[in-house]
Amino acid sequence: MTIRMIACVLVVMLLASFTKPPKKTKLQQKVESLSEPIETQVIEWRHYLHEHPELSNREYNTAEYIAAHLRKLGIQVEEGVGKTGVVGILQGGKPGPVIALRADMDGLPVPERVELPWASKAVGEYNGAEVPVMHACGHDTHVAILMATAEVLSEVKSELSGTVKFIFQPAEEGAPKGEEGGAKLMVKEGVLKNPDVDVIFGLHISAGTHVGNINYKPGGTMASANSFEITIKGKQSHGSKPWLSIDPIVTAAQIINNAQTIVSRDMPLTNEAAVVSFGSVHGGVRSNIIPEEVKLVGTIRALDNNMRDLIFERLTTIAVKTGESNRAEVEVEIDAGYPITYNDVALTNMMLPTLQSVAGADHVRLVPASTGAEDFSFFQKEVPGFFFFLGGTPIDTPEKDAAPHHTPDFYVDDTALVLGVKSMSRLVVDYSTMK
Repeated sequence: MTIRMIACVLVVMLLASFTKPPKKTKLQQKVESLSEPIETQVIEWRHYLHEHPELSNREYNTAEYIAAHLRKLGIQVEEGVGKTGVVGILQGGKPGPVIALRADMDGLPVPERVELPWASKAVGEYNGAEVPVMHACGHDTHVAILMATAEVLSEVKSELSGTVKFIFQPAEEGAPKGEEGGAKLMVKEGVLKNPDVDVIFGLHISAGTHVGNINYKPGGTMASANSFEITIKGKQSHGSKPWLSIDPIVTAAQIINNAQTIVSRDMPLTNEAAVVSFGSVHGGVRSNIIPEEVKLVGTIRALDNNMRDLIFERLTTIAVKTGESNRAEVEVEIDAGYPITYNDVALTNMMLPTLQSVAGADHVRLVPASTGAEDFSFFQKEVPGFFFFLGGTPIDTPEKDAAPHHTPDFYVDDTALVLGVKSMSRLVVDYSTMK
């Protein structure tokens, strides 16, 4: 975070500490009061979605479920956006901005281990194999919250200024191999156009944050994410005569070791965080055969675009030159990946009082950036956006003991949902009246 950004945040927090919270308007009070009785329904939706998860770009039943709900509310619906995405448009009774709200829909190839009456027993196909499917990242809660937000805002349609665009997005976890998907494809297909979106808001449930709390960060809040594949081509030989080989395994070991200097020696880590991790090594079939080829696969994370570009350059140079020193041929491929999830600083500061009003100032926390990634970043590249984190860990569970996202034991407390509904509803109402 830059000094200027820190100063802006501190000024906002200082003013908030000395200023009495403004009295809520009738419309603000109304959307919050409408959010309370819908809690039972939003939990039911969440349980259904959790029990019936679908993998990326295969969210057919989820999309039908959402579309039917939006139509029941009288909201204009478009289906099949970005393959299985659903977009709803609610026109307010007064002129104003176009505000987008986004929820991601896909589950993960993870078996559920939490004992729940509504635990997932679903299976799907991933990389050609049958796999268990679970909402192991909380996208079921995101969808249920946005469905409820649509219902709340439709109740105050005549009093609402502007237009709300509800974006239910597939494939946030990444499209299947060989397919396009996610936010990038939705943007490509014009989801932010007709009507043109002015701002976009999104939330993510957070394991490791207690129910009732909201975490946020201006600027870079989640890292860019890029996968890489390094192919090392050598010369095969019998393991007893390594001098007849060009050994891709030894070369791979040196590349892995040498690449550790990229973050430790090339990155200005006092500015932002960066990560280079190797996730898999594939090569060889027997103990006495030096193989012809080895593949290395890994991920690059960065919170600064210049640092990310330098990592690309250094990883490629180190891999190729290390290969040359061993007479091996090395190819490096780095995918386009996800950009940095960047919260527009002015928009974040503008909407911070809204979250403090809904959750209480003591429950809205400025947090460090995460080296996780989110394809909400593709929307933020096009329009100003604000992405925040909603606590999902039960109060009686220490935050440090909460099971991480993407694991079989991941669990979200249902009582987290109503704060999400209030937050998203109020963000729309408050921003529309500010503009």
